[in-house]
This record gives sequence, structure tokens and C-alpha cells, in this order.
Amino acid sequence: MSQIGFGIIGCGMIAHFHAKAIKSIRGASLKACYNSTPSKAVSFAEEHGGVACSTIEELLSRPDVDIVCVCTPSGAHLEPAVAAANAKKHVVVEKPLEISLKRCDAIIEACTRNNVQLCAIFPSRFSPANLALKQAIDEGRFGRLTLGDTYVKWWRSQEYYDSGAWRGTWALDGGGAYMNQAIHNVDLLYWLMGDVDTVSGITSTLAHDRIEVEDVGVATLKFKNGALGVIEATTSAWPGLLKRTEIHGTTGSAIIEQDQITLWNFAKPKAKDAALLEKYGKNSAISGGASDPKAISFQNHAEQLKDFIAAIKTGRTPKVTGAEGRKSVEMILAIYQSSWSGKQVQLPLAKDPRRPAKK
Repeated sequence: MSQIGFGIIGCGMIAHFHAKAIKSIRGASLKACYNSTPSKAVSFAEEHGGVACSTIEELLSRPDVDIVCVCTPSGAHLEPAVAAANAKKHVVVEKPLEISLKRCDAIIEACTRNNVQLCAIFPSRFSPANLALKQAIDEGRFGRLTLGDTYVKWWRSQEYYDSGAWRGTWALDGGGAYMNQAIHNVDLLYWLMGDVDTVSGITSTLAHDRIEVEDVGVATLKFKNGALGVIEATTSAWPGLLKRTEIHGTTGSAIIEQDQITLWNFAKPKAKDAALLEKYGKNSAISGGASDPKAISFQNHAEQLKDFIAAIKTGRTPKVTGAEGRKSVEMILAIYQSSWSGKQVQLPLAKDPRRPAKK
């Protein structure tokens, strides 16, 4: 597998980031794409290369496609992912892995049964600032972890939700500000702080019409290590702020704001700290999607795809497996369950929570 061929299923906005990431990787190329609207696949292929296929089966039958990127709406990840696994293709699924635990598990099972690799896309884990933060935690520089908080206070216009019939629906979006936007930071928080024990959450829809899901929510967490935390998520904070993660412990505190270190303070400083702040502590000119979902970089996608290719070639597991991708979905479903029931929710969930009937 000196040359790696990719196929993309679903040619919406996020697929363009996958295509750009693939193009940037030496030895990788986009071979084919498919979209349920054929003209969209044709224009996508004209822009990024490869062949526009008329069916998913046509794409999956191509011997030059080794890896399939599933970029369909969130609640439509299962079917193409399973089809790709059954065709013995390695599978990349854009976040979230799926919108229910049952559907996540079906993807994981299909990939395991067919002996193909699976990764869920969480590029924030590959940001140099977040990698430095993870290393500092693993080195014990924070002492005992006490607080882990993350905030995604973004803005999405009504036009954004109106731009696609699937947006803002339970059936295909699977949720709102938590499941669609803040899931990256939900994933980061448990990756940094460890697994979550209990969740309490409250959500509401305050700033948008014609959507079924939340556009604002607050959750409190208790981690299994005893630390506490907060996750705030919204698409109703104009004009949209940079996402932020704060980690605190008995011997250190750090804050990462949109892949930039804004606080890095430890009881026992190290020589490398100054270099880290010099390199990653400057203000970023990128909004990171705070008000424009297209204003993100594809670079961390590329780093994650490089890791996935390396995992396939060496036989190791990728850094973000399907099981890892499932965890953030479970945490968000627990927040929803708590909001619907008014009660604290224990993890792991025994089953998918049942959404209350419409009043």
C-alpha cells in the first residue's frame, strides 16, 4: 500500500476539508466520490479530482479505493460506513460517529467483523497546543486534576439552519450545539481529563426558529478521578467566540483558546515552557468556525488521516478509534437524558435515552 486511494461518500461542506487534507498527504490521492445529488458529486470531482460515481456500490467496487471517508449528515453515517466495511474498505467517519449508541455499535461491529480499521474524525486532538496539554497532564505537571472545563460559544445564523433540511433535526443532526458543534471539545475534555462518572445537564432552544434541537446548553460533570467539570455549548452567542478549554490541578493551570495557549502556569516550570508559549501562545487570526463553519483549517484533518494511514500500514490501532468516537456521543446523550429527565445521569449508559414526545 505505497499509494493510498480514498473515496468520499457525501460531498457537502466538510467533504471539501477531507479532500484538501488528502491532497496534502504524500502518497495519498482522492480516487472517487459519491453524493445522492449526482451533480454535486460531479462538481466536487471537478474541483478536487477523482471520479464522480453514480452509486455507492460503484465507488466501493473500485480496487483503487482503500479508504472511504463518510461525510454524509450525522444521522446517515451508519449505512455507508457498514457498506464500506462489508466491501473490505477501511473506514473514516466524520464526527459524530453516529447519533445513537446502537448505530455507533453497528459501525464498530461491521468494521471488526470485516477486519478493517475504523477512525472517528476528531482533528482537535492533533492540534500541537492540545498535544502539549495532553503531554503535560500525562507527565503529572498539574498534580491532582481538580477542574476540566470547555466552552464552545458560537454563532449560527437562521440561514445556516435553513440551508439544509437535515440541519437542526433529531433524525439527521442528532442534536444541536452539543452534538454538531461542541462534540469536538466534548471529545477533548474526556481525552484530557479521563472518563466521566456522572453528568447533569440542561438545554434549551432560544435564538433560532424551525429547529428541533438545542442551541444552548450547560452541563456539569464528575470525572471518575474525582475532578469536576463544565461543558457549555451554544450556537446563539453572537458574534461567536473562540472555543476554550481550561484544565486546572493542584500544581498547574492551562487554557487553550482555539489552538492557542493563553495560560500555561505550573508550580514547577520547565525550560520548554517558554518555547511552547512563544510558538503557540500568539493570537490566532483564524476564527475556528466561531461564526462561519467554513472558517477552519484542514491541517489537523490531514494529521489525523496520516495517523490512520500509518495505522493501516503497520497494523496498529489509530489514535482515535471507533470506540473512542463512541464516548463523546455517549456523553452528549447523557447530557440530553439529564436535560429531559431533570436528573443526574450515571455513565456508562445502559441504552440510548428515549426522547420525550412532543407536547
